[in-house]
Amino acid sequence: MDAKQAITQAIIEGKTVLGIELGSTRIKAVLIGESYGAIASGGHDWENRQENGVWTYSLEDVWTGLRLCFRNLADDVQNRYGAPLVKAGAIGISAMMHGYLVFDKDGKQLVPFRTWRNTVTEDAAAKLTDLFQFNIPQRWSIAHLYQAILNGEDHVKNIDFMTTLAGYVQWKLTGKKVIGLGDASGMFPVDGAIHDYDHMMLERFNNLGLPGNPGRKVADILPVVLRAGETAGFLTEDGARLLDPDGSLQAGIPFCPPEGDADAGMVATNTIAEYTGSISVGTSVYILIATGKKLSKVYPEIGVLATPEGKPVALAQSNNGTTDLDAWVKLFMEVSELAGAKIGKAALYDTLYNRALEADKDADGFLAYNYHSGEYNTGMEEGRPLFVRLPGVNFSLANFMRTLLFSCLGSIKYGIDILAEKEKVRVDTIVGHGGFFKTRGVGQRFIAAAFNAPVSVMQESAGEGGAWGIALLAAFMLRGGGSLEQFLAEKVFAAKARTTINPDPKDVESFGKFMKRYAGGLGIERAAIENLPRR
Repeated sequence: MDAKQAITQAIIEGKTVLGIELGSTRIKAVLIGESYGAIASGGHDWENRQENGVWTYSLEDVWTGLRLCFRNLADDVQNRYGAPLVKAGAIGISAMMHGYLVFDKDGKQLVPFRTWRNTVTEDAAAKLTDLFQFNIPQRWSIAHLYQAILNGEDHVKNIDFMTTLAGYVQWKLTGKKVIGLGDASGMFPVDGAIHDYDHMMLERFNNLGLPGNPGRKVADILPVVLRAGETAGFLTEDGARLLDPDGSLQAGIPFCPPEGDADAGMVATNTIAEYTGSISVGTSVYILIATGKKLSKVYPEIGVLATPEGKPVALAQSNNGTTDLDAWVKLFMEVSELAGAKIGKAALYDTLYNRALEADKDADGFLAYNYHSGEYNTGMEEGRPLFVRLPGVNFSLANFMRTLLFSCLGSIKYGIDILAEKEKVRVDTIVGHGGFFKTRGVGQRFIAAAFNAPVSVMQESAGEGGAWGIALLAAFMLRGGGSLEQFLAEKVFAAKARTTINPDPKDVESFGKFMKRYAGGLGIERAAIENLPRR
C-alpha cells in the first residue's frame, strides 16, 4: 500500500483528525493523518465590520463561514483521495481569543459580539487591574463584562452564559459549555496550579456585585475549564448538520477542549516549553513567551496567559497588524488587473515582499501607522491608517514596502522591549507562523531585525497556523493525554526541519531608526484621530 492509499484508508476508517480555526480574516480547516501532517485543507475568507462603533462578526457569518470552510475541506479530500469526509477520529476548535459573547438562559444572544479589537473598556480594565493586582487588558472578556456593568447596560442582568468564539462554536456543536485552559486565561485570570480560574480573583469580582439575582456569582456564567488531553464533548446530530447541512458528516466524533488562537499557535510552533516563543503577524500581532516564571510587576503592555497545560505565558500584543498592508496589496492587484497583467495573489505578495529587501539602507524620511483600530500600546483609542513621507526622499516601491512591513511591527515592539529589558526574559527560540511568513525569508528577516534575535519558521507548516495546532491538540487527546510537551517534541516535531534567520546588523539599525521616527510621529496619528472624524 503506497502513501496515498494509506491516507485514503485512514480517511475511510475515520483515523484522521480535524482542526478548525476561526481567524480574524480567514476560517481554516486542516485534516491531519496518522503521522500528524496536513493531508487536506479548506478555507473561507471573512472580515469583521464596525457597527455602531463596535468591531464585530455576526453569528450568521460564523456559521456560513464554517459551512463553506468545511465544504471546501470535504471537496479537497474528495479530489485528492477519492473518498468522502464522513467521519474523523477527533475534532478541535480554535478561534480568536477574548471578546464578549453573552447569552440568556434560552441561548439567545444578548448583544452583538464585541471582539478583541475593540478598545472601549479602558475604565473597567484599569479598575480590575488595580483590584486584582494583575493586568487585565481591554480585550479580555471580564473587562468587557465589567464595562457593561459600569455602563449600566440592561442586558447584564439576563446573562446566563459568557464565552469566547471558540467556546461558542464548541457549545453549539457538542452542547457542552466548556473552554480550554489557554482560552480561559484570556477571559479571566487562571491559576495554573489548579487548572481553573483564580479563586481569589473570582471572589474579589463577586464582591463588586453582578446584576441579576443577589446570590449570582461570576463563575456561574463562565464556561467550565478543561486541560489539554481531556475530552470536551462529542459532535451531536444538530452539530453535525450545522457544519455539514448535506448530511454526510456523522455525529459522535469526540472534541478536545476549544482553544484560543494564541495557544493553538504555540502548539503549531512547538513553543509551549519554557524559554520558547512564538509570533503571529496577521490582523493583529502577538508574541507569546513561555517565561517559566511570574513577572516581577504588572505592566499594562503585557498580558499573562497560560499554555493548554497551565504554564505561565507572557503575551505582548498589538491590535493592528497586516490589515493596512493587505489593503495596499489589494490596490496594487487592482492596478495590475487594469493593466491586463495576469498575476496571482500569492505571486503578487511574493513580488512586493521581496522588493522590500532592496530598500535603501535606512528608508529614511518614511513613516507609516497601520492603525485601522485603536492601539492601546501607544494610547490611541481609535485608528487612522497613515503613510507619511518627507519631500525629496527616494519614493521607491522598495522603500514603500519596507516601511509598510516595518509598521506591522511598530506597536508590538513596545511590549517586546519590556520583556527583554525590564524583566530579562530569556528566549532561546522564536518561531513564526501564519501568512506573514509564506514569502520565504522576508517577514522572518524583518522580525529578526525588530527583536534583534534569531527567528525560525517551520516552512512546511508556516501557513497552516492554528488550524493545524488545534488538530494536534485533538490528536493528543486521542492518545490519552500525558505530557503535551513530550508528545510534540517526540511524535510531531522530531523530524520537522526549520529555517532560521539571524538578525542582520544593518536591518537592526534600520528598524531602530524607524522606531525613533515611529515614536516621534505619534502626534501625527493623534491629530488624524482628532481632525478626521469617522463617517
